[in-house]
Amino acid sequence: MPLFATMQGMIAPLHNDTFLRACLRQPTAYTPVWLMRQAGRYLPEYRAARAKAGSFMALASNTDFATEVTMQPLDRFPLDAAILFSDILTVPDAMGLGLSFALGEGPRFARPVRDEAAVAKLEVPDMAKLRYVFDAVASIRKALNGRVPLIGFSGSPWTLACYMVEGAGSDDYHLVKSLLYSRPDLMHRVLTVNADAVAVYLNSQIEAGAQAVMIFDSWGGVLADGAFQQFSLAYTQRVLQQVRTEYEGTRVPRIVFTKGGGLWLDEIAALQPDVIGLDWTVNLAKARESVGAHVALQGNLDPAVLLAGTAQIEAQALKVLESFAAPDQASDATGHIFNLGHGVSQRTAPENVGVLVEAVHRLSRRMRTPNASVLV
Repeated sequence: MPLFATMQGMIAPLHNDTFLRACLRQPTAYTPVWLMRQAGRYLPEYRAARAKAGSFMALASNTDFATEVTMQPLDRFPLDAAILFSDILTVPDAMGLGLSFALGEGPRFARPVRDEAAVAKLEVPDMAKLRYVFDAVASIRKALNGRVPLIGFSGSPWTLACYMVEGAGSDDYHLVKSLLYSRPDLMHRVLTVNADAVAVYLNSQIEAGAQAVMIFDSWGGVLADGAFQQFSLAYTQRVLQQVRTEYEGTRVPRIVFTKGGGLWLDEIAALQPDVIGLDWTVNLAKARESVGAHVALQGNLDPAVLLAGTAQIEAQALKVLESFAAPDQASDATGHIFNLGHGVSQRTAPENVGVLVEAVHRLSRRMRTPNASVLV
């Protein structure tokens, strides 16, 4: 029996498909914009919802709360996509590692994976344990009512492994790197299970209503050249080989974001994702030249810009837009999704996010050719 009913015929048609068109490198009237961590602690309504829920996991695992929080930034700003409110560590939590969050602290696992016995116990979890995620996806799609597309996501196999082995966030990743170099066989076992679990998880999100999916390789950049290819890239590829590219006759774009991955853009592009997310250290023009026209690019404003004033935000937004396609190349602006190089800082004033979204829409429209204004 399926975890959830098919979405076909149950959801309103999409009114703003600009984000999906850009993912597939189709012409758009302007550059679409959404922000990593667009629902979060910088919003007072988010903080109120979290306080009411009592904990982060209570917030993320409750369908109504997850829907409410996902919709909060869309009620404030004319963003071009929604992203599921959840956490990248739901998959290892479903493996039985005991995920918890303390207020003001990062995630922790009660049972980290650090030896052969712990690795041997790992298996792809029953997706029924993650039904709360899929229920949230379906609920959010209904609440969006066709306003904008919904993005589902997961952590990458390597990023999940970092938390699973370290037991929490880390400054130097000494435990996971020690395991990687001393027992690569165990690390490959962890990553294989993670990759297969992530693939099933993302496919389940797509079946529940996600219209695009993103793989967050948040810690790929901490690896040495060579180790990245073996322990991160290869398992991202394993995920992509299993994740749907189409559902119910509609293309489902797949985004890969590797923080600190600028060195390996050619190799990431070779995995054939639809979109590569870029952090703020990467030059968009050089990235575009490197990967060619067969992949869209997402990014890549430094999140710290949003701590500045209106003039600086607009100037830096224009700089990013012109880096992808200068004014004299406006007709070739296809395939760019504006985003930050990482998540919105909790110190950001909500008004500054509004300034950014308006500036990206206005400036990118101005950069397009006159005929582009007739496009949806």
